[in-house]
This record gives sequence, C-alpha cells and structure tokens, in this order.
Amino acid sequence: MTLPVVFIDGDQGTTGLQIHQRLHGRTDLQVVTLPAAQRKNPESRAAAINACDIAILCLPDDAARDAAASIENPDVRVIDASSAHRTHPDWVYGFAQMSEQQKALITSARRVTNPGCYPTGAVGLLRPLLDNGLVPRDYPISINAVSGYSGKGRSGVDEFEGPDASQATPFQVYGLSLAHKHVPEIQQYSGLSERPMFIPAYGSFRQGIVLTIPLQLRLLQSGVTGARLHACLAQHYAGSDFVEVMPMDASQALTGLDPRVMNDTDKLRLMVFENAGHVLLAAVFDNLGKGAAGAAVQNLDLMIAGF
Repeated sequence: MTLPVVFIDGDQGTTGLQIHQRLHGRTDLQVVTLPAAQRKNPESRAAAINACDIAILCLPDDAARDAAASIENPDVRVIDASSAHRTHPDWVYGFAQMSEQQKALITSARRVTNPGCYPTGAVGLLRPLLDNGLVPRDYPISINAVSGYSGKGRSGVDEFEGPDASQATPFQVYGLSLAHKHVPEIQQYSGLSERPMFIPAYGSFRQGIVLTIPLQLRLLQSGVTGARLHACLAQHYAGSDFVEVMPMDASQALTGLDPRVMNDTDKLRLMVFENAGHVLLAAVFDNLGKGAAGAAVQNLDLMIAGF
C-alpha cells in the first residue's frame, strides 16, 4: 500500500512546527520537509511540492501564493495555512463544522484554505445563528478577541521570550485602522451582509484565545432569547468531535474566561451568557490548535480518508 506523501512547506514557523509535531509518529502517511539549506531555494521547494500528494503551506501570504502558483502536477492537493486564499472563490474553506456540506467539500477538494484563528471563533458562533434566522444578517456585530503572543508568529515569541522580554507590552489592542485582514473572511463565512467591527488584542500569555460577541435582544426578533441562541448552537454542533457547546447553566456559573483553558487541544468551546436583555456569545480555543495546526490536521485527515 502506497502511503500519501505530505510536504510541509515552512515547517520551522509556529504553525508548521505544531503540524509537524502532530504528524510525528503516524504510520498512515509520509511527512516530507526540506533540509535547512534548501528551504529558501525556489527550485528545491517547487520540486518537493510537485512530488507530494498533499502540500501544507505554512508561509507568509506572498510566499504561499508563489508556492501555489509553482504547482504543475495536477494531482497535488494543497492546504494553505496562510490568509492568502481565504476568500478566494476557487479554494474551499477548511472549517468542516461550519455547515452540513463543508466536510464533504473539504474531503474532495484540491485546494483548501485553513481558517484564520480569530475567524474560527467568530464564524463558529455566528454562522449557525444567521443561517437559522436568529440573528439578522445586517446586525451591527462587534467582535472582541484576545490572543496569546504566539499569534504573532516568531516575532511574538521572540518579543515575549527573547532577551528583551521584560520590555514587552503586557497587553496591546491593535488593528486600530479597523481594517484587519480577517474582517472579509469573517463577513463572508458567517453570512453577514455588513462588515463586522473587529477589535483584536495580544496578551502576555503564549497561546490561547478568548473571543466575545455582544448582542442586544431588543435588536433581535421577538421571542429570541439566550436560551434559543444556545439551543441553536448546541443542535448545530451535536456530535462534533471538535466543537463543544457548554451547557448554559454551567456557563452562567462562570465568573471569568481564561483564554488558556483549551490549550493543547484541537477543540473549540462555545458559550452563551444572558442577563437583562443582553447576550454574550463567547469562544475559547487554542490559537495554535483549532485556530491553526489542529485545524490543518483535521483537514488533512479528511483529504486523505479516501486515498
């Protein structure tokens, strides 16, 4: 039996390293990476990508576009972990739990774009609610999210773990131009008709994300409650191995959200809070797990299932 060959292009970055670790020791595939001396050699990279069955691109956006363009072998399939192709119409969005048909689309796709970390939480919360008419598509959505510094990649790790770590800013809101690159992705795959407001931040912890979306019940249809929103999410993700919806009574008992509680897992945890006409939708997950490497491996497993 011939095992599928998986080439990781960019295996030394934060996402690439995590993917490599997750695939280490597996006997149902062959993992290929380039030696250090060849990683920046265009000919070596093109040869490797055209000789594999599935390439996983863990590269900056421009490099990912170049890598995809270098593919001449029509049998090569690709998972792009960058944001280069996330809204491209020819690429399948790699969030299998997003809708009923998404898993089948990923399984048969030639080109899969891994979701962004923040969009994973935002789309995971919003898509079922919009599809079921519980939240209007033109609702003025605001999204607040805090990620661990590994979300910056190597630069973030160096900033907080390098020789000048004592000078690192402990908490920083960014994206103040209100034009973060994840906004089009969130709008497209959640189904919103208007741009959401997205306010991201980094904290002085290595990994993990907490993402929240406030809703005003007075702006929703009559009869919509936090309990109905929760029931919709629970039904949508029932039986999922990778998305869990916390029971509402358990979430109501919480007094805080730790962005690190799902670290070292590939799961997305969703919660609904309600009080006095206000609802807070919340997601907690590992930005390097379900938010990056874990999602890539989930997509890989779907793609090689029928190999």
